[in-house]
Amino acid sequence: MVTQSNIHFFTNWAKERLDEMDATVTSLEGKAAEVQADVREKAKKVLADLRKQRDDFRDTMKKQSEANEAAWIQAKPKLEADWRLFEAEVKKYVEGFGKQIEHQQATFKLQADAQLKAWREAADKLGSDAKKFASERRGDIDAAVKRMNADAVEAEKKLERLSQAGTQSWSALMAALTETRTAFDRANEAAREAFKRAA
Repeated sequence: MVTQSNIHFFTNWAKERLDEMDATVTSLEGKAAEVQADVREKAKKVLADLRKQRDDFRDTMKKQSEANEAAWIQAKPKLEADWRLFEAEVKKYVEGFGKQIEHQQATFKLQADAQLKAWREAADKLGSDAKKFASERRGDIDAAVKRMNADAVEAEKKLERLSQAGTQSWSALMAALTETRTAFDRANEAAREAFKRAA
């Protein structure tokens, strides 16, 4: 059970990124018609590249879903590199074709919602998994899950403030998402360590 539980932490990490990729592509597709006619074909190509990157990430994640922990540890650096490439391409797209602040805000909102949904799902899954341990071994796990939920609430407040502000630059919005994503990763790793100690 412990090995299988440890895999959940890797899938939580990958699912959070994939959910953001899906939200980003959905948002950009929804606004594609608003791109100026003279650059629309170039924007369509970049959007097709983003779709392919997302699909490749999803395929790698699915392949890894049946793998063991060692395989995940080996695959994670590639997934991290794929994620960074996707982020860089989105930045180029938004800076080149999505200059309207409403477009940026809509994309940010969908990404933030996807990230927060991933937090909640991970915390719920960890809470469910924690119940499988005897009560005397669950203290660290329960504390890690509680901390993850508290961090998610703080992230939600931060992202909501930025979303309502409406005038933040794309860089500021992405910095906030990166910050809350990093907090999610820390909480996920802390929960993983708590599960290992309880095993």
